Order: sequence, then C-alpha cells, then structure tokens
Amino acid sequence: MAADSGQLAGPILLIGRSGQIGWELERSLASLGPLVALGHREIDLALPESILDSIRGVSPGLIVNAAAYTAVDNAEGEVSLATAVNGTAPGILAEEAKRLRVPLIHYSTDYVFGGRPQRGADGSVRPYLETDEVAPINEYGRTKLAGERAIQAVGPIHLILRTSWIYASRGRNFLRTIQRLAVEREELRVVVDQVGSPTWARMVAEATAQILARTWGVSGSGSVAEKGGLYHLSAAGCVSWYGFAAAILEAAELAGKQGPRLVPVQTSEYPLPAARPTYSVLDSSAVKTIFGISLPEWHHQLRLCLAS
Repeated sequence: MAADSGQLAGPILLIGRSGQIGWELERSLASLGPLVALGHREIDLALPESILDSIRGVSPGLIVNAAAYTAVDNAEGEVSLATAVNGTAPGILAEEAKRLRVPLIHYSTDYVFGGRPQRGADGSVRPYLETDEVAPINEYGRTKLAGERAIQAVGPIHLILRTSWIYASRGRNFLRTIQRLAVEREELRVVVDQVGSPTWARMVAEATAQILARTWGVSGSGSVAEKGGLYHLSAAGCVSWYGFAAAILEAAELAGKQGPRLVPVQTSEYPLPAARPTYSVLDSSAVKTIFGISLPEWHHQLRLCLAS
C-alpha cells in the first residue's frame, strides 16, 4: 500500500497470529485483501535478522504488529528479552515500513501509565488521555513504552493503538483463568483495588479492520498519513478485577453452574513480581472523533464473548 495511494501495493503482513489479538486479526483483516500471517515459528522478534528476512520476503503493503512479550511478571527477570521484543523490534518494523513507504499498525498497553487516577477540572477522576504523562511502574510497561517511542522516532506512517485488560475465549487470560478456577476451587480471592477496562480481543481486531476499511476503502475519507498517530482503544466503562470476576461467575451461574465463593482482597495481600497500576482506564474518545470507532461497554463485550 503506497503511503498516499489508498490501495494495497502488497499483502497485509500480520505479525503475531497466535496471540489473542493476532488470532482475531487474521480473521478480521482477511476481507481487506491478501493476508500473510506469521507466528513465532516464522518470525522471531527477538532477532533483528529474522524480522528483516520476513518483511523482505513478503514485501507487504501494510504491516500489522500484534506480537509482544506479554508475561508481565516474567519480564521483571527477562528484561533483555522483553526489551528486544517490545522495545527494539517495533523500531525495526518502523524502519522497514518507512523504507517501503507503507503504514505500520502496532498495539500498546495501558501499563505505560503509572496508575494514579487523573483528575478533571471539577476534581473528579477521569480516564487517561493520549497526552497524559506516561510513567510505567514495571518492566513490561517500560518495554512497551520503548516500542511506542521507537516507532515515533523513526516516523513511518503509523497507528499505535493502546488497549487494556485484553481477554478472549482462547489462550491465557483472566477470563479463562476464572472459568478454570471456578471448577477447581470453592473460593477465589481476587484483587479489588485495581481498576481498568476489560476489552475483548475480537473488538480490537474488528475495530482495526473498520479503521483500515474507512481509511483506504472506497468510501474512505482520508489516509493514515493524515490521521495516524497514537490512540486509545479499549472498552467503555471500568471495573475492578474483583468486579470482572463477579461478572464472569454470574454469567456461569446463569448457565446453570454453581460458582465458587468470591473474596475481595487488596493488592498488598496478593504480591507479584511486577507492580500493577491501581488505575489504568483509558479515554478512547479521540479514536471515535477521528475514525468514528467506539467499543461497547465492558460488560456488553463480556456477554458477546461468552455467547460466541
């Protein structure tokens, strides 16, 4: 896809096909044109030569990077690997996108923020804006921020989409963990003092496809060159991990299953290697204003996911 032509000049290259968002993207992007989807076996983001070989072997018209090192706690002890995948690799992808004059789409995280609730003019708590100060408190957040900055420093045509609390009906995530533990245990202790916006991976993938279709499609109104940059893309509304778990168990009980007893605990009672932000709700109004895209409220997304 030439930078300003509005038409694909090569296939869409999707990196990270086996991840939660990547798995959904492979299905959502297929309607937009030829698609080459690569997993870790085909491209290793920790190895620059693997990245270059893969891209130059495809000659894509668009690069979509849904791959990341996402093991938040392990990242504390594997900083070099997390940095290579989350921080260095996006910069290499950006350099290749710029060389080919094609756009790059990349996904980032709410963990780039420090977790302090933001205050509006009236003193009330408000979600994080794209322009708010970043201050990650764990290595995962720091490496993802490094990836954002690497892309911005190279300056290809790009979209960086920050999302939050991703889950799906497959893979390793909070939803699947609660569903499994609900069968195995009589009591679940879940953190109540961390607040965010649980976001179904399919919603992110479908929104991405809609953005691309509206940007380059027949009825599109402008290019990513004009509208590109950094945007938040997460579910509307917010809830604690405890509240999210309660909603998952409630849905299971409505299906005729008896759920375990749910006990709220403080973060201090559930220590983990990586610190977690206590508040990481994202304001996604900019992506709605620019692209006409908004994701449903988190509870509605959960119902859709469980019914899928």
